[in-house]
Amino acid sequence: MKKLVVFAALCTAMVACGSNDTNKGTEEKPAESASTSAPADDKGLDMIASLDCTTCHKISEKNIGPAYTDVAKKYETTDANIETLAQKVIKGGSGNWGSVPMTPHPTLSVDSAKEMVRYILNLKNAK
Repeated sequence: MKKLVVFAALCTAMVACGSNDTNKGTEEKPAESASTSAPADDKGLDMIASLDCTTCHKISEKNIGPAYTDVAKKYETTDANIETLAQKVIKGGSGNWGSVPMTPHPTLSVDSAKEMVRYILNLKNAK
C-alpha cells in the first residue's frame, strides 16, 4: 500500500511538472540590486527559464512549489545552503514545502544548479 501511495505521488508530480506551459520564462525579471551581479543573475534566470522550473515555481507567488522569493527568505546565502539546495534541485525531494515532491533534474550539473540557486537566494536583495 505504501508503494502505491508513493507511486501515485510521483505520478502526480511528474504530470504537474511536465505540462507544456507556453508562458515558460516569460515572467518579468525582478529589479536588479546593487549588491548582486547582473550577469550572474541573468545566467541563473536564463537556466531556470530553459528547464521546467517555471511550471511549478514563480518568482514572487506560490504555484505548485514555493515562490522563489519565499525560498530566498527562508535560506541565508551561504556556501553550505547553496550546495544543499543545488543538490535538492538535482536529486529532487519533498517535505520542506508541502506534500508534492520536486522533480529531480539528474542531468543538471552541480555548477549550473548552484548558479540557479544563487539567483534565487539573491532575490532577497532585490527591491
